[in-house]
Amino acid sequence: MSHIDRDLDLSNASRGVWLVKVPKYIASRWEKAQGETEVGKLKITNTQGQKPQVSLTLSQTILNLNDAGEEPIPKDHRLDFSTVTQQTLGVFSHMIPEKTDSVVPETEKLFMEGSIVQKLECRPYADNCYMKLKLESIRKASVPTMQAKHMERIVQNFKPVSNHKHNVEYQQKKKAEGKKARDDKEAVLEMLFAAFEKHQYYNIKDLVKITRQPITYLKEILKDVCNYNLKNPHKNMWELKPEYRHYKDDDDDDVKKKDKGNDSDED
Repeated sequence: MSHIDRDLDLSNASRGVWLVKVPKYIASRWEKAQGETEVGKLKITNTQGQKPQVSLTLSQTILNLNDAGEEPIPKDHRLDFSTVTQQTLGVFSHMIPEKTDSVVPETEKLFMEGSIVQKLECRPYADNCYMKLKLESIRKASVPTMQAKHMERIVQNFKPVSNHKHNVEYQQKKKAEGKKARDDKEAVLEMLFAAFEKHQYYNIKDLVKITRQPITYLKEILKDVCNYNLKNPHKNMWELKPEYRHYKDDDDDDVKKKDKGNDSDED
C-alpha cells in the first residue's frame, strides 16, 4: 500500500475478527466458487470453563467442484484456537469509487474491518478420505518435473534454450583476454615505469588494466624489474627494485638526515 493521503473509515475498528488458516485444497475450491455460493457452515460449541469447540463443514457445492481425476476432499474439519497477544493485527478493505462521465475518482476509501483477536488453524480429521488425498499429494510431489523423453527422429540443429550467467561471463572474459596482444617488452616497461612514477605499489589487476597485456606475459616482465611483497603492509603488491627507483627510500633519508646532524655536531 503506497503512503498517500486517503480517507480511513474506523467505524468497525473495535470489532473482533478471526484469522483462519485453511488448507490449500479448501482455498482452491473457494476460489472456484462463483457469486454468493455457500462455501460451508461453522458450528461453535461453548462448554463452561473450556475453550469453544469450532468445526467447519464444507457445503456440497464446494465438494462437487473437483476436476476430472481429482481426489475428493474431506467435508468436516476442526479449527484449533491460538490467542493473539504479542501482535496488533487488523483487517483492511478498500473501495474504488466508480468512474462517471463527469467525475474521475482521485482516491480510494479505506475501511478498517476490525482487529484480529483469534488465530485459527483449520485441520481435517484423519479419516480415509484425507489419507487418500494426502497419498495422492505425496505421489504428485515425487514425480520429477524434468523427465527423459524418447525422440523418434534425430534433431540436427538442437540449441540450448538459455545460457547460464557464469558461462556468458566466462566467454566474455576469454574474448577480452584474446584481444590482448603482446606488446614489445620495451613498450611495456615504459608503461610500467610511468605507472610507478605515480604510485610506489600496485597489485597485478591494476597493472593488467594499465598495460593491457596478458597476465602471464606481464608477470615475466615484472619479475625482471620489480619485487613482489609477501609481508604486510603491502602484501601481494609489486614494487620496483631499488636499482630502478627514481625516488629515495625512507630509511635512506633517515640515515642521511642523521649523518647531516652528526656533521653539524662535529663542526
